[in-house]
Amino acid sequence: MSEIKIMTDSSAQLTPEEIEKYHITVVPLLVTIDDQTYVDGVDITRQEFVEKMTTSKELPKTSQPPIGQLVDTINGLTADGSSVIGIFLGKGLSGTVDAARQAVKIAGKAEQVSIVDSQLTDRAEGLQVLEAARGTLKGQSVQEILAHLEQIKKTQRLRMMIVNLENIIKGGRLGAVSGKIATLLNIRIELQMPGGHLKVAKKGRGKKFSLAFDNRVLADIEANKDKIKEVGISYVSLDGVPQELKDFAQKIKEINSKIDVLVRETSPVIATHAGLGAYAILYYTE
Repeated sequence: MSEIKIMTDSSAQLTPEEIEKYHITVVPLLVTIDDQTYVDGVDITRQEFVEKMTTSKELPKTSQPPIGQLVDTINGLTADGSSVIGIFLGKGLSGTVDAARQAVKIAGKAEQVSIVDSQLTDRAEGLQVLEAARGTLKGQSVQEILAHLEQIKKTQRLRMMIVNLENIIKGGRLGAVSGKIATLLNIRIELQMPGGHLKVAKKGRGKKFSLAFDNRVLADIEANKDKIKEVGISYVSLDGVPQELKDFAQKIKEINSKIDVLVRETSPVIATHAGLGAYAILYYTE
């Protein structure tokens, strides 16, 4: 039966229940740890990745899905005449979205497949995926869904706290900027991705800085409490959900009990560069 199908990559923060409910196709990224390559979410879990990351000799590497796999996925989804909307992590973080566009050309399915750069990743990307999927159930057209995604991008927030700079410096994501920051004692940084570009928004020392970060985010949520439906809290940890983030989620519910809050481990793509102890708050306003 011809319909609109939704495709994304494994860096998107989605629960198994959401993937099943909306029939979302997830194309896994690849992660390499000490010369051993794993398929994200297939033969390595997020928790297993963090455990291996902390003991690896070198910084793990993440890579986009093979072009051939993307081509095969596209061909499979469009075989019945369906249209496909593919939403992928930001180009500023990965070449996956460009690989998907190339795969569309190879498959010769430009008229059936629309590829979207989410400009973000994790739950921010996941929320775009979910809204696209919900749009299909409402009977929206491809163009209507794409227009809605562009509106979402305009108000999305990704705010991440990095408490250990080792990984992000090794990964080279922030270049000389992070190197200079790293020379200061006990420095933490707040990252944002306006327009899909990763940048250091603020920097400061220790837990006091993290508390100020939390308060800024909560103040923004308070100011927009009637315009926010969902908030994602993602983290990198060896010991499950940190109590501080459980408390943070509760504070959001106290601001507006109708806001859905999802607290989950982040993907290897983010964990690799963010390092242990990092966490992010992701949402958008309507």
